[in-house]
Amino acid sequence: MSGTDITVIIPVLNEEDSIGRVLRDIPVGCVARMIVVDNGSTDRTAEVATAEGALVVREPQRGYGAACLRGIEEAKRFSPDVIVFLDGDYSDHPEEMPSLVRPILEDGVDMVIGSRILGEREPGALPFQSMIGNLMVPRIIRLLYGAHYTDLGPFRAIRFDRLMALQMEDRNFGWTVEMQIKAARQGYRTVDVPVRYRRRVGVSKITGTFSGAVRAGFKILWVTFSSIFRARRIRRSV
Repeated sequence: MSGTDITVIIPVLNEEDSIGRVLRDIPVGCVARMIVVDNGSTDRTAEVATAEGALVVREPQRGYGAACLRGIEEAKRFSPDVIVFLDGDYSDHPEEMPSLVRPILEDGVDMVIGSRILGEREPGALPFQSMIGNLMVPRIIRLLYGAHYTDLGPFRAIRFDRLMALQMEDRNFGWTVEMQIKAARQGYRTVDVPVRYRRRVGVSKITGTFSGAVRAGFKILWVTFSSIFRARRIRRSV
C-alpha cells in the first residue's frame, strides 16, 4: 500500500458497540485516513470513533447514500487515490481490506466489489430477503448492462477519480446498485473478490424489519430499471 493514498468511508447510525471494533481491525498502514460519517446517532458512536483515531463528520439527513455522499465531500479535501466503503456494524471483515484493494493497485482495475456470495457467510448473517435480492439484481444488471457482478455488498473499493466521474446521486437504499450500474455503463474494469461476512452487531436499520427490507428492495429495483429508461431518453434526445 506504500505510496497510495487510501481513504475509508464508514457510514454509521448508532453503532457505539461495533465501530471501535471496525476501526481497530483495519490493518495498520493500510489507509491514510478513516472517515466516519455519523448519520444522526443518539449514542456514543462519534465519541468512540474519535477515540480510535477516525475523522468524524456529520450528515443530519438520514440515508445510507446521504452519509456516503457526505464522506466523499470530506475525502475531496485530501484527493485520495482510492476510496474504500465499509459498514460500521462489524458484519464485514476490515482485515480483508488489502485483498479488496489489491486488484486496483496491481492490476489496474477501476472498482472492486467485496462479494459475500462468493465468500464465506456466517449462518444467518445475510437474511433470506437480502440473499434473494443479491442473487436476483446482479443477474438483471448483467442482462441489461452486460456487467458480471455477484453481489451488491457495501464493502467495496474504487479509484477516486472513477468515483467522481460517476456523479453519484442516490441518498438511501439505491446507493450500491447505482454505483455498479453507472460503472457498467462507463465501461469500468470491475472485479468481485470473495469476502467473509458475519452477523452484524445490533439490529439492521434496513433489513432488520420487514417494512425496511421491502422499502430497500423496491428502491434497488427502481434504480436498476429506471437507469435503462433514462439512458434511452438521453439517446433519443441526441
